[in-house]
Amino acid sequence: MNLLTIRAGGFTATVDGCARDENELWFISMLGHQQAVRAIWARLVKGEAGFFSSTELGGEPTPLAREAWGTWRFTGMRLPSGSAYHGMLIPEIAAYATDRLDFLLLVREQDDAAQLHFRFLARRLELPLHPSWAEWLWRRGLETDETEHLESTGVQAYRCRPQPAALRTDIGDAVRRRELVVETTGAADVDLKAA
Repeated sequence: MNLLTIRAGGFTATVDGCARDENELWFISMLGHQQAVRAIWARLVKGEAGFFSSTELGGEPTPLAREAWGTWRFTGMRLPSGSAYHGMLIPEIAAYATDRLDFLLLVREQDDAAQLHFRFLARRLELPLHPSWAEWLWRRGLETDETEHLESTGVQAYRCRPQPAALRTDIGDAVRRRELVVETTGAADVDLKAA
């Protein structure tokens, strides 16, 4: 993995994970001296741009994403070696329990993306969604551009902007085509057959 560096206000840190679109930052995980990591965090939250590059010099100015502006959570801790500090800056829309319809999905393993996407959707929408539809919902989101893959390092990141009306229509069509079904088993089958 080619590590990036970030510079802001004369401080530099190594980036072990980040998510960006064009020229805005949606997530960052940094390693470095505690003072540098905290100073970069403070400058980004104040609205200043960080400069990303694969070398210490140059780089493109990248501020925090305006659409995610609001509450950003910073978590940091000293690493066991004692010589480095790890800090992550995560927008509120990446939290499962936030009230916003749109969300940022951060995934370590690509195989987990569909199930995690389903959980976030089911939490935010009033539509009845079945867990067995997770893969279909994931593919649909990518195909309709409601789910956008962000340029990322160290993590897979997706900007999700569900459209409830379009989703309701697509689910209805898929159910009518029997592309989406809900299997019933056990006691429910017995009750249905007895009726």
